[in-house]
Amino acid sequence: MTAAVLNADLHCHSSLSDGTLEPEALAARAAANGVELWSLTDHDVLDGQRRARDAAAALGLRYVTGVEISVSFVGTTVHIVGLGFDVDNQALAAGLTATRGGRHERALGMAQGLAQVGIRDTFEGALRYAGNPDLIARTHFARHLVDRGICSDTHEVFRKYLVPGKPGYVPHQWASLGQAVRWIREAGGVGVIAHPARYKLTPNEEYALFSEFKAHGGLGVEVVTGSHTAAEAVRYADTAREFELLASRGSDFHSPEESRADLGSLPPLPAGLTPVWSMLA
Repeated sequence: MTAAVLNADLHCHSSLSDGTLEPEALAARAAANGVELWSLTDHDVLDGQRRARDAAAALGLRYVTGVEISVSFVGTTVHIVGLGFDVDNQALAAGLTATRGGRHERALGMAQGLAQVGIRDTFEGALRYAGNPDLIARTHFARHLVDRGICSDTHEVFRKYLVPGKPGYVPHQWASLGQAVRWIREAGGVGVIAHPARYKLTPNEEYALFSEFKAHGGLGVEVVTGSHTAAEAVRYADTAREFELLASRGSDFHSPEESRADLGSLPPLPAGLTPVWSMLA
């Protein structure tokens, strides 16, 4: 099997951030689905890395360390995935701790916005879904609102309440793009722009994102991911070629009930790209 069609899934989340499965269950699901190279990329936290690595090793599944870092760029939250870094790097750990710091206040603001449109007690409700209270996120609010019957699924919650211009949206100042890429690079890892089609940037803003990312030492972009259409995969394959970036592939799996794509279920990378795993030990 050639490197380009390796069944690599380098983007997913456990219950230690905003997924619903434990790292061990994710490893088992990845192995059962034929994944050959796997990474757990929880939001802004490394707590599940050793558990994921050990579970993967027990299953004979090749593993690389991963994290998804929240970044503020032109007023938009952008996510940068780090792969293949030293999990014990202190500068990376300190940066992630600082990035997580504002989530509690942001969640209180989200609850206040929802209360103003008659949906009360959502902070306490969302907290029950957060395995790590320091990482309370929009997804936890979404699950709470679905279980209360306010929306039929989490995608409806996001559309109605948790995006800019809606009652439960609260912006947050995350790490800068340069900080995130530097933390990953200095820990020996590879920085990757996650699911670029999701950000709804203007063409000039997107060009600035890719240009600045590369200038800071970023090396890759997710081309095939759970939220990309086939046309978007073609588009970002072209972008990878234009900016001479490595191409990554990951389902962004969160939950069997919620995710658009299961672990290991994505199509291969388009032809003519250099896969990010060619640089991962």
